[in-house]
Amino acid sequence: MKEKLKKWLGIDKKSLYVQNYFYAVNMRASIYMSAIVIVLEIWMILHLTKTILELPPGIAKPFAYYFHKYYLNYLVLMGSAGCMLTCSLRFLKGRKDNSTIGTVVKWIFSFICIYFGLTISYNDYAKGEQILTFLTMELFVVCLLTWRPVISFLILSSSYLIFYFRIDALPPPNGTEIGTTTATQINMFTMYLSTLMFSFANYNRTLQQAMKDENLEKLNTHLGNLNEHLSRISVEDELTGIHNMLYFRNEAEKLLGYVTTDKSNIIFLFFDIENFKSYNEKYGFHEGNELLIKIAHMMENTFQGSLVSRYSDDHFVVLTSFEGCEDKIETLSHEIKCCQGEVHLDLKCGAYRPDESETDPSLACDRARFACNSIKKHYDCCYQIYDKLLENRFQLKQYIVNHIDTAIENGYIKVFYQPVVSTQSREICGLEALARWKDPNYGLLPPGAFIGILEEYRLIHKLDQCMIELVCKDYQYAQEHHLPFVPVSMNFSRLDFEVCDMSDFVSRMAENYHVPHNFLDIEITESALTEQQELLQNAVKNFRNTGYKVWLDDFGSGYSSLNVLKDYQFDVLKIDMKFLSGFTDNEKTKPILTNIVNLSRQLGMVSLTEGVETEEQFVFLRSIGCHRAQGYLFSKPIPLEELRNKIEAGELQIASEYLSAH
Repeated sequence: MKEKLKKWLGIDKKSLYVQNYFYAVNMRASIYMSAIVIVLEIWMILHLTKTILELPPGIAKPFAYYFHKYYLNYLVLMGSAGCMLTCSLRFLKGRKDNSTIGTVVKWIFSFICIYFGLTISYNDYAKGEQILTFLTMELFVVCLLTWRPVISFLILSSSYLIFYFRIDALPPPNGTEIGTTTATQINMFTMYLSTLMFSFANYNRTLQQAMKDENLEKLNTHLGNLNEHLSRISVEDELTGIHNMLYFRNEAEKLLGYVTTDKSNIIFLFFDIENFKSYNEKYGFHEGNELLIKIAHMMENTFQGSLVSRYSDDHFVVLTSFEGCEDKIETLSHEIKCCQGEVHLDLKCGAYRPDESETDPSLACDRARFACNSIKKHYDCCYQIYDKLLENRFQLKQYIVNHIDTAIENGYIKVFYQPVVSTQSREICGLEALARWKDPNYGLLPPGAFIGILEEYRLIHKLDQCMIELVCKDYQYAQEHHLPFVPVSMNFSRLDFEVCDMSDFVSRMAENYHVPHNFLDIEITESALTEQQELLQNAVKNFRNTGYKVWLDDFGSGYSSLNVLKDYQFDVLKIDMKFLSGFTDNEKTKPILTNIVNLSRQLGMVSLTEGVETEEQFVFLRSIGCHRAQGYLFSKPIPLEELRNKIEAGELQIASEYLSAH
């Protein structure tokens, strides 16, 4: 309530912009007001002088009388108007450094105007004339100029009261009574209220316009800053301050297009700071960002005169001269190692030299990046130039990315099945579905040739969805032809759950092909569970609630196995084949396997060991109570038709529980 009252009276605190706006409005209004006053006073002086000169000598009074009673008032008012006009014109010309002087002159000028109106109208009223001069000056001061409501009220109230009491003490012109007439009182009060209301309205109108203009000014300033920011970030990396990839591609494309460019002496470099993730985990993201900024400027200093940009994360690209670049890379690598602290950082660099016909910097960066990725985890190598061998691998990579949809549509994606056997009966109790790509150009591609690439480009869900449908079709075919079929497990990537609703897709396929949920098992790799934990926990829960069994694949291949067992609920624990690689030579292998199997039993999970290649391994697994086994001892992954042939030949047997249904 207090704040509203202050605002209504105009005594609330105004922003500097609003204060300056009111000052500017009054200065502009003062130009017209002071100019009119000067013209009027000149006319009044001339008219008075003409009237005095025309008076007969006996009637005319001494000049001192006229000077004191009229001329002095005219001259004082005209002088103050001149000062006001000077201040206003200086403001109009951009001289805004004298606002205090201008405000003081405005107050003096306003006071003189009101005093002038009081004096002249008092004299006029005493002679029986109108009080128009007083009313005019009130209008000039309070309506042409803009005042806070409380000031307008004080000016009008005090001046009207002074004037009223002065003229009320005078006898009327007819001399019959003392004081003002009723008509004069009513007229004065009406004029007072009208002028007061107009001044309030004028103030609020000016205030609203000032605030509107202030908001527009703020918006324009914000937009100006935004445009400046957008202009800057369009060419500059926001974190490091060096150029970004948009700038790099544009400038590199220009350079490759110049006929004067010696392409035989230019090279694209792609840098990756290996193990940078560990640095962030050790020191925090703030320190990691500070190091990235430092490295970015190291690169600019090392490759002065070259095109240096941040590619993404801890990756950078450089377009520079081929001559001497290896020495610069070595120097940069040494400088980065000096900043690594307790975390070992290794600078990896891939390089690509474009030929005369190439003008696409994006493709050049991709090839340099591919060369860099080829030496990841190779601690004896920090620099790799893109060569013919890498060219073939790169072309295959591009081919896989560009043809995955075609391969799915044309049936090039095949399902190979590897049996899972019971350690007690040695009968097939399950199958693992593994993808193969039978390409007309490249022949039969193994999973290692395309799965990693599809994951890198976030296309793996297309392959996995294709595999789910193919498995469901195989089940439907077996049902229609009265052939035995066992539960099939399928591998899922972490990206499947990020890109699409895989649980819903599996259920739809199972419904379309009438596959019971207990014939489809879901395998999730242990390493996939270290990221997006909430997402994957919900996915595992949805699968199990819908009736699917969920397997933990490659148990023991990572570093968070026990946490995974604590945080997730699985039906099958699939022990990584690496545990069997040292079965005969490493004495720790057997006790470790024994304890893992016992742990799985205590947690209510079925244990399955993959990579079984010898009878000795199989016998040991059976002796420690491992439920299932998988490996080349029984069969490598093969097409379903070939698997059926092996079963018919007696090489493999299906568990009786899956034979009885047919």
